[in-house]
Amino acid sequence: MLRVENLTVKFPSRFGDVTAVEDVSMSIDAGEIHGLVGESGAGKSTVGAAIIGLLQSPGYVSDGTIMLGETDLRSLDRFEAHALRGKRISMIFQDPQTSLNPLMRIEDQLVETILAHEDMSTAAAKTRAVDLLEEMGIEDAAARMQSYPHQFSGGMRQRVVIALALCTNPELIIADEPTTALDVAVQSQVLGLIRRLADVRKVGFMLITHDIGVIAQIADTVTVMRHGKRIESGPTAQVLGHPEAPYTKQLMAAVPPLDHKIDRFKVPEDDSMAAPGKSKGDRAEAWLLGGERQVPIGLTLDNIDVTFPGVRTTIWRKPEPFTALSGISFDVRSGSVMGIVGESGSGKSTLAKTLTGLIKPAGGTMTLGGLVLPGGKARSRHHPSRQLIQMVFQDPFSSLNSRHKIGAILSEPLWLYGLVKDKGERRELCADMLGLVGMAPEAINKYPHQFSGGQRQRIAVARALLARPKILICDEPTSALDVSIQAQLLNLLKDLQSAFGLTVIFISHNLSVVRQMSDDVVVLRNGRIQEQGPSERVYQEPEADYTKRLLELTPTMPSTWIQ
Repeated sequence: MLRVENLTVKFPSRFGDVTAVEDVSMSIDAGEIHGLVGESGAGKSTVGAAIIGLLQSPGYVSDGTIMLGETDLRSLDRFEAHALRGKRISMIFQDPQTSLNPLMRIEDQLVETILAHEDMSTAAAKTRAVDLLEEMGIEDAAARMQSYPHQFSGGMRQRVVIALALCTNPELIIADEPTTALDVAVQSQVLGLIRRLADVRKVGFMLITHDIGVIAQIADTVTVMRHGKRIESGPTAQVLGHPEAPYTKQLMAAVPPLDHKIDRFKVPEDDSMAAPGKSKGDRAEAWLLGGERQVPIGLTLDNIDVTFPGVRTTIWRKPEPFTALSGISFDVRSGSVMGIVGESGSGKSTLAKTLTGLIKPAGGTMTLGGLVLPGGKARSRHHPSRQLIQMVFQDPFSSLNSRHKIGAILSEPLWLYGLVKDKGERRELCADMLGLVGMAPEAINKYPHQFSGGQRQRIAVARALLARPKILICDEPTSALDVSIQAQLLNLLKDLQSAFGLTVIFISHNLSVVRQMSDDVVVLRNGRIQEQGPSERVYQEPEADYTKRLLELTPTMPSTWIQ
C-alpha cells in the first residue's frame, strides 16, 4: 500500500542544508501496523510529515520515492496533494487538545471534514459522524456531538481525533505519538481501537512513538531510526526480540521493566545529554550540602479534601461543586521516594499543586517535618515551605520562560529566597549547578528553545535544586521523553536523591517507571486512595482490584526480549 524508498529530507539554513532524514526506506501493507521508534531528533515525525506532505517550511524532500498504491506522492501539485490529504492519508497528532478547534462543536468539525472530501448531503454527513463516534466507543454519540473539545477527557478527545482521521475511509493513517499523554487504561482502549481498525477496515498505520512497550504490544513490523537514518527494520518480534544493531540493543536495555526492580537504568554509551567538557558540579554540591538543611524531613497529609466550583449550566440552578480530592491521608518518609500513580483525572497533579500551595485545600492538614502548612492562598511567598517544596513540571518548555536566558532562569530562586546576594556569585553557582545535572556551564548563555526536551528537563531540575529544597515533586517528568533520554534523567534523579537526602514525590502514569523510582506507592482513582504501601508489596501482591487492573493493562515486553 505504501512504499518509501531512499527518502532524504533537508532543511536549508544560512550555514548550508541540514539533512534531517537520510536514505530511509520502508513499506506498509493494508491492515499492517508499522512502528517507527527512536530517540528525540531521530527524524520519525519528519518521515511522517514528508509522506503526508506537511513538511514545515523550508524543509523539502531532496531525494527518494513515496508511492501510495500506484500514486507517486512526490509528483502531485499542491492542489492534488490537498485533495489527497484527509481522503487517502490521514494523520493523528500527539496532542488532541491542540488538533481540535476549541471554538467548534465536535459535530461541526466532523461534518466539515466529511463534506470537504465526500459528495453527500449535510444530513448524511451528520449520520456518518454519529456512526463514527459510536464505532470509536463514545457512548450517547448523538448527544455528545454537541459538546466542545474541552468537555471531553484526554482519551475521549483522542477518540474524536481518530474519528476525524477515519471520516473519509483513508488507506493510511499516520499516528504521531497518539498515546504519549494517556494513562494506561485509556492507552489500552486507544491501542485496541487502532488494532481493530487495522484488522477490520484494513487501514494501514504508521505508529510513531518512543514507547517500546506499545510497539511490542501492537505493531506488526518496526523500523528503528537514529540521527535521521534507518538503523534496523523488520518484524517486531525479530527486531525487538533479537536486535542486531548495537543501538537497538541499547534502546531495549533502557526500557524499565515492570516485573522487577533494578538499581540503575542502562543508557547508551554516548550520553547525548551530557555535554563534553562539563564541570563536575563540585561547588554546587558543596553548596547544596551546606547550611542547616542537611537532615531529610518527611511530609504528612491528613484527610485532605480539594473541591472546585461547579459550572453553572442555567441561571436558575446553583452549580454543584466538583470534588477533586477526598480524604487523602499518607506519610512520605524522610529521604524516601513516594510514587503517585493513577489514570487521568485521578487527582495526581491536583495533589502536587496542593502540596506546593498553588491550590487551597477545602479541609485537612499538611505537616512538613514539624511545620503545619497553611492553605494555598494563605501561604505567602515568604513562607518557608515555598522554598522547601519545589516542583519539576511535566513540560519543561512551558515551565521555562522562553524570553529569558538559562542564567536568568536559574538565578531566580537564589535572589527570590535571599540565598545568594552577590550577582557574580549567583552566576558562578548556576553554571556549576548545570555541571551537576550533566550539562555544559556555557548553557547559561542560551535560551530554552536551543535545547532538546531532555536537556530542558535537566535545566528544570537544576532550577528546583537551587532553592535548596527538602521536598522535590516530579510531576510526569519523563512522559514526553524517549526511553534512552528517560533512563538518563531517571538516573540523575536517583543520584541527586541519594546524594542530598531529598524526599521525592514522583507522579507518573507509567507504572514501570514508578516501580523503579519509588520506595512507597499511593494509587489514586477519582480523587480517592485505592491502595498504598511499600512499592514492592503493591507491585508483587496488589490488594485493590483497580491496582491489579492497571498492572494488567500496562504494555510490557516478553521477558525473553529484555536484554
